[in-house]
Amino acid sequence: MLPSGPTSSRLTASERREQLLEVTTRIVAEQGFQAVSIESVARRAGISRPIVYEHFGDLQGLLEAVVEREMSRAFSQVSETALTDLTEGDHRELMLESLRAFLHAVRDHPSTWRLVLMPAEGAPELLRKRLARGRASVLAQLAQAVRPIMRASESPDAELTARVLSAISDEYARLILTDPDRFTPERLLDHARWLLDQWAL
Repeated sequence: MLPSGPTSSRLTASERREQLLEVTTRIVAEQGFQAVSIESVARRAGISRPIVYEHFGDLQGLLEAVVEREMSRAFSQVSETALTDLTEGDHRELMLESLRAFLHAVRDHPSTWRLVLMPAEGAPELLRKRLARGRASVLAQLAQAVRPIMRASESPDAELTARVLSAISDEYARLILTDPDRFTPERLLDHARWLLDQWAL
């Protein structure tokens, strides 16, 4: 982790930018977007306000840079866990493996996923737009993945199935974020396996 105090004066420009994004993300996670100001970020980083302005222009630029970075991280992690062709093997095991990777990503990167799944008060409009686009993309991809295994089903509505599966996955993730000791990925995966058995999906 990059330093955030006076000893950080020897940082390069790219390191300084990353430090300020990390500091801002921590403030958002702890207190919400409304607590972020140029002054609070500079104070937490142990630098003067002009340095923050130099890198981001203004507060809006700083907040948008945080949103873009965290959304890019989330998209990258989701891409790595996305379902593709469920006909290539045991579709339930493939679904569970995808869910396992997602839950581990949430556990390992809580700041990113709190921003995605539990947006703090005062979030910028850019975050809402990025979340809406990301959710639409995930739902479309999930519907496409489950459609082939539902052709013989009594309820062949892949779009609704994708929405239900996504909602369950998101709730599992929120449980990890809010009470990780009680709701471990292993416990949640056991429950998901039970659900899939009940649904005969």
